[in-house]
Amino acid sequence: MSVSEPGGDQPGTPTRLTVGVGAGAAGFGHERGGGVDLGTADMVLNVGPQHPATHGVLRLRLTLDGERIVGCEPIVGYMHRGVEKLFEVRDYRQILVLANRHDWLSAFSSELGVVLAVERMLGLEVPERATWARTLLAELNRVLNHLLFLGSYPLELGAITPLFYATRERETIQEVMEEISGGRMHYMFNRVGGLKEDLPAGWLDRVTSAVGAVRGRLGQIEDMLLDNEIFAARTKGVGVLSPDLIHAYGVSGPIARASGVDFDLRRDEPYLAYAELAADKHLKVVTRTEGDSYARFSCLLDQVRVSLDLADACVARMRDLPQGPINVKLPKIVKAPEGSTYVWTENPLGINGYYLVSRGEKTPWRLKLRSASFNNIAVLPEVVRGCVVADLISILGSMFFVVGDIDK
Repeated sequence: MSVSEPGGDQPGTPTRLTVGVGAGAAGFGHERGGGVDLGTADMVLNVGPQHPATHGVLRLRLTLDGERIVGCEPIVGYMHRGVEKLFEVRDYRQILVLANRHDWLSAFSSELGVVLAVERMLGLEVPERATWARTLLAELNRVLNHLLFLGSYPLELGAITPLFYATRERETIQEVMEEISGGRMHYMFNRVGGLKEDLPAGWLDRVTSAVGAVRGRLGQIEDMLLDNEIFAARTKGVGVLSPDLIHAYGVSGPIARASGVDFDLRRDEPYLAYAELAADKHLKVVTRTEGDSYARFSCLLDQVRVSLDLADACVARMRDLPQGPINVKLPKIVKAPEGSTYVWTENPLGINGYYLVSRGEKTPWRLKLRSASFNNIAVLPEVVRGCVVADLISILGSMFFVVGDIDK
């Protein structure tokens, strides 16, 4: 577009002003005998490491073309504590203190993977009551984990009310978890050979009441969000994750199942009491096919209901078990025999793997931890490429990760 205006080299001679369409268009600026090309460069924007949208000290280095994301580089390690090296200088009982801290929302489940690996090395069979109690506590821990994401994710999209509802339900479950273990975050209730101590009198009744209360009120969170047109507009069709990317990056858990990847270790390679629960049709694997942020959220919500059903089934089974020991008495110093083993568990955020190598000493020679959150966030650059910045927050929150679990 050319606009003539007075003020050229000679009095009365017009000056041409060429206005380009789009940044960097040729001929933008005042011309004197020809157009001027204005070169452009993509903008680099840091989101984090201290930012309310990043769930902690996660840093994302975005490359933007206007508002469009052309590149995303997650920069991790701000919370790295070298926990795998710390494992090597602590005996198997002390390791539990560290193993439940990298994913502070799934502390009980993280303890579980370590004790299962050591028990496999020892060839140890724990009492049946301990197996069922562990399964019950693992599912209650799963509910606590999912409820926090169900409350915090809408908060990032501008809805604060669901967080209050989710916190109320978390407190209901936390009461019974705190009663049995004494902790609210780092439970430290697992032991090699079983559990720390027996269940308090009347505790199973209180679990049943808590599970029933949460199940009865869970629909309030669903009604607030799943049919909300603003929530749907921000999440449907946003951040679609294909099954091919799931397999390529090792993504697991509810995120993978929301893309149609029907895989759950509790059913496909059962541990604890999950084989019996699956045989009795109590264990249902929740899947979706859309693979977007909305599907990931709804998959997580339905998973809470399944976990509540599993908790009820565990309580009913424990009522039928005779009284007996809750653990195996072991010597003060536990030494795993020389060798190696690999144990994986279906943690709330996905698959956790524990590779234990022993040289017959009281400390492991190597204990490698494979955490779910690392893979869940590694695929982020593939998902957000081509999206606008506003959708980044919607996608990031739906990837369901804990920063400590990434860095470990």
